[in-house]
Amino acid sequence: MTRPNILIFMVDQLNGTFFPDGPADWLHVPNLRKLAERSTRFANTYTASPLCAPGRAAFMSGQLPSQTGVYDNAAEFRSDIPTYAHHLRRAGYQTCLSGKMHFVGPDQMHGFEERLTTDIYPADFGWTPDYRKPGERIDWWYHNMGSVTGAGVAEISNQMEYDDEVAYHATRKVYDLARGLDDRPWCLTVSFTHPHDPYVARRKYWDLYADCAYLDPVVPAMAFEKHDPHAQRIFDANDWRSFKITDDNVRRSRRAYFANISYLDDKIGEVMAALEVTRQEAIIMFVSDHGDMLGERGLWFKMSFYDGSARVPLMIAGPSMEPGLVEAPVSTIDVCPTLCELAGVSMQDVAPWTTGQSLVPLGQGAERTDPVAMEYAAEGSYAPLVSLRYGRWKYNRCALDPDQLFDMEADPHELTSLADDPGHAGTLSALRAKSEARWDLDAYDADVRASQARRWVVYEALRQGGYYPWDYQPLQKASERYMRNHMDLNVLEESKRFPRGE
Repeated sequence: MTRPNILIFMVDQLNGTFFPDGPADWLHVPNLRKLAERSTRFANTYTASPLCAPGRAAFMSGQLPSQTGVYDNAAEFRSDIPTYAHHLRRAGYQTCLSGKMHFVGPDQMHGFEERLTTDIYPADFGWTPDYRKPGERIDWWYHNMGSVTGAGVAEISNQMEYDDEVAYHATRKVYDLARGLDDRPWCLTVSFTHPHDPYVARRKYWDLYADCAYLDPVVPAMAFEKHDPHAQRIFDANDWRSFKITDDNVRRSRRAYFANISYLDDKIGEVMAALEVTRQEAIIMFVSDHGDMLGERGLWFKMSFYDGSARVPLMIAGPSMEPGLVEAPVSTIDVCPTLCELAGVSMQDVAPWTTGQSLVPLGQGAERTDPVAMEYAAEGSYAPLVSLRYGRWKYNRCALDPDQLFDMEADPHELTSLADDPGHAGTLSALRAKSEARWDLDAYDADVRASQARRWVVYEALRQGGYYPWDYQPLQKASERYMRNHMDLNVLEESKRFPRGE
């Protein structure tokens, strides 16, 4: 069979509430809007875990963090866990990554045959939280509110430098794929770090939102005491008491965030243009790892199950996916089995251990009612939190906190928990039973603590004496590029040209 090419665009910390049916009409994103018109658009997609590394490991493997062991941003992604890159490569695909995937550990490939860039974040265990020290803030790597107070304009930043490089290498790879040097089908993952904070944007994109009507949060900041216990822990983890956040800080941060969505649109457009002019066809997916609260109710960044943090955009354009809107809740762990089905690749050998479900039937008009599961056991938490999105309901559970139950249709901003409402006792009981059948929170907590303790020992040991970093070092084979004396110039010029003979 002829297998389709696959192009995946992943972005970082993009709030899915801004993509209710493709991008909101006020966003300046012509390339994403064009993609949305021919995509199945999933309005209620949830991350498996609202943090980078655990969310990405789940996205690639089709398994929750409690299955992968990637609980936080310093937990190793084991080499024996198959990812969509393994499944596709095993079936004969070229698999390539340009950009971020936040792999922790010595395996920096996880099924990718080729990586074009290094990662933007460290690959070692240095960012390990410690449940033995609740409330401890590790200042040199924990988020703080400086991203908000420092929001504004810049023409270059660490993050822009990275994403400029990601787009350059991805575009170059698309041209290479077109030149016919390898006749295998391909899967190229292009993974950016924007619109992740710091909230700093280039002037050309900043100016697009001068008159934006969405610079103020829908739900204003509220007093610390009015927040639920986990939200209070997030505030403390973000060192909120050391900063005074003004209305102007909030508006500037949101403006830069929106500007960086437009910046991403340009970068995605560069890759898409290369695909178009080289006359290549591919299934295209657009997704984020998690969201950003962006000042709603006073919260920033991620780390919670509120929709701003946990809901992400997901769009898939391909022959098997009918353009239109799917409102049923789905998960990023559904990506791996979806890609495999679209490529005609079997996951049968690992099917019993894969939690995700293919989205292809939904893209063909089928319905799905199974609950969507989320987990969080990283910085800002003192014990694991779990969540189920089931139809109109969201149910959150943690051994340390009161249960939360939200009616997402009647209360989309999650302002009123119905967990103590007698009128909803039946719903609460049913969802608690589903949650307890899925998760043993005491065992989950014990696993997280054991993982953290092991990693602290290993990290401190490996920083003594000679240090060999696990960070991916991109190999640039300069002697195989451009013109070299082991190459026939005539053959070279012809093979590197696309199209040929025109």
